[in-house]
Amino acid sequence: MILRNLLFLLPPEIAHSLAIMVLKRMPCRKPIELPQSLSVNFFGNKLRSPVGLAAGFDKNAEVIRPMFPFGFGFMEAGTVTKYPQYGNARPRIFRLIKDQGIINRLGFNNKGINYFLKQINETKLEGCIFGINIGKNSTSKDQIGDYVDLMKTVYGKSNYIVLNISSPNTPNLRNLHNKQELSELLKSITLTRKSIDNSKSIPIILKISPDIDQRTKEDIAELALEYEIDGLTVSNTTVSRDNLHSHHNESGGLSGRPLFKLSTELLSDIYKLTQGKILLIGCGGISSGADAYEKIKAGASLVQLYTALIYQGPQVVNKINLELAELIRRDGLNNVSEAVGCGCNF
Repeated sequence: MILRNLLFLLPPEIAHSLAIMVLKRMPCRKPIELPQSLSVNFFGNKLRSPVGLAAGFDKNAEVIRPMFPFGFGFMEAGTVTKYPQYGNARPRIFRLIKDQGIINRLGFNNKGINYFLKQINETKLEGCIFGINIGKNSTSKDQIGDYVDLMKTVYGKSNYIVLNISSPNTPNLRNLHNKQELSELLKSITLTRKSIDNSKSIPIILKISPDIDQRTKEDIAELALEYEIDGLTVSNTTVSRDNLHSHHNESGGLSGRPLFKLSTELLSDIYKLTQGKILLIGCGGISSGADAYEKIKAGASLVQLYTALIYQGPQVVNKINLELAELIRRDGLNNVSEAVGCGCNF
């Protein structure tokens, strides 16, 4: 807590850069032991916990190894783009301390795919289950082409790949939620994967926006099933500003506690629309074991967090794991996977 208070004296983006710098220099540590009831299967990989680190924290794949010992079952690095880009003008991250939230309008700032893959190739990542989250450059004239090119470049470098079409901070990106454009994207991606690997051994996951209407939800579910997408991450940040104590007028994506209800309701809707046939990753506002459990009961097989790290520090991960294990035990379940979707009725 002392370290958190010191970091909060710094602007958010400088504090984050400092945290990454410290993590890169940390010696290897033994992972925290976790209850067996949290162990889950993820496309043939055994995860020690369903709790993962969301994209955005480690944009350049620099701290995958150091983050695992805090209690994560899996990690997601990125969002990475083909070419390096600065992103939007600063200031572009805002702490909403009373709301336990963050507004960011970073705009896919990252060092580009070449730097990203150099970090992966030079790091011993055996035993680390991680995904690569990819997005388009803001100046790209061919959105779908960016995703296809990145797919070809990163395929086989990670345990899964995420198509991020849902950041509100890149112009026109969310247009890819429209049925025709999304169909074209998924068709191109699935054909690209088939051309590389006919056995489709690397799962493809689509990360969607919480700010979508019922028709768009139905279209996403239909297309995900049609193109046999392996999973959906529900959800990215929101542009809504309901009941905030501060920063109402700042543009960007809102994450943390204020996103929890909206993203969990969407998660439940998507689980019902896909009839439980697609793996769902619940993301948005998780800061306790009860939050993680609610996401799981709403249909998530895995969950992800990020903003909670900012407010509670890395110890929050193990806290969530232990609380989740206790809730599973309380409900008479042997494994967390038994709770997936138990709060939904088709």
